[in-house]
Amino acid sequence: MKRIFDILLAVLAILLLAIPLLFLMGAVRLRLGKPVFFRQVRPGLHGEPFHIVKFRTMTDACGPDGELLPDPERLTGFGALLRATSLDELPELWNVVKGDMSLVGPRPLLMEYLPLYTPEQARRHLVRPGITGLAQISGRNAISWEEKFRLDVWYVDHVSVWLDMVILWKTVTKVVAREGISAAGEFSAPRFKGSKPSAPDVDAA
Repeated sequence: MKRIFDILLAVLAILLLAIPLLFLMGAVRLRLGKPVFFRQVRPGLHGEPFHIVKFRTMTDACGPDGELLPDPERLTGFGALLRATSLDELPELWNVVKGDMSLVGPRPLLMEYLPLYTPEQARRHLVRPGITGLAQISGRNAISWEEKFRLDVWYVDHVSVWLDMVILWKTVTKVVAREGISAAGEFSAPRFKGSKPSAPDVDAA
């Protein structure tokens, strides 16, 4: 049922948003140049790699050494607007239709994070990654990695079409309010470097 729900809603969204999507493609091409789309390998269901597709939000500006400038220096006002409104995520609807992603699920992060997860955190890959998820409506980048992963695993254990509908509705309200776009003092979110092991319980007796 979840997969049928994903396909029907994603196809409907693509049809309804066809003209705005074409407009955005033209705006990205005009403001940021080619390529219009940003593609990157991310882990999907069971950690299998796939290419996520988003609208580009940064330029290819380089420093004197020929290396790309830091992300904050390459993010334009237009790109920041796309991120703040989550419009850069709309091309992921195609990933949903293809079966790489779901409308709702744990966000697909970087491949390099895979060996850093604890066995419990790695359970987030037991479902398809999502365009939005429980962590995104619960604080997005403003909450810790550990809290994000706890919410991701909770979703895995309670997944249902009804829960997806609730998360999708709350996502709309969060996007409108532009909440949790960045962590405090960060460009977006700090890089995940692994969770610190919990301190062992001490027997006071």
